[in-house]
Amino acid sequence: MLATVTDETLVSRAIAGSDSAWNKLIKRYEKRVYNYALRMVGHPQDAFDLTQEVFMGVHRNLAGFRGDGAFPAWLFRIASYRCTDYLRRRRNDEPFDDERGFISSLPGPQEQAFTTHANHQISTALQQLPVEQRQVVELKFFQHFTFEDIAGQLGISPNTAKTRLYSALRKLKQHEELRDAL
Repeated sequence: MLATVTDETLVSRAIAGSDSAWNKLIKRYEKRVYNYALRMVGHPQDAFDLTQEVFMGVHRNLAGFRGDGAFPAWLFRIASYRCTDYLRRRRNDEPFDDERGFISSLPGPQEQAFTTHANHQISTALQQLPVEQRQVVELKFFQHFTFEDIAGQLGISPNTAKTRLYSALRKLKQHEELRDAL
């Protein structure tokens, strides 16, 4: 039985120039990063674009990964920054359509992955949360990070992460569409 190659080994090989190692890292994390971005921004094509941006940023900065923390924590810190930056740049007055996302965004094949009714309702409910709460919900429930990991990624204390999560859960509980989906 073959042992799974660790992230640290793949990172070292990718830094040394191995395209194979880099591709394995992408394959290992691309779905998680895409789903994170989708839940953060609420539109498949924008999430796809952000996923590409995240991995381009990771590739450019891979040599800066010191290995003093887990690779997924570093990766999702970059994803969090990219999503937050996207949401900050997005104009509040930009037209939004539930089916197509922001009108300026072109529909793409990735929309196929966002078709189930429950996923749509969960995404809609998450979009009602402030970005800070949405990040904590995403990292805790969908990426399975500890409060300490979340705190390190977001630059907050573990208690602040817990407070944001519990506030978000209270708000989500009140969201009628989400109650119906679950």
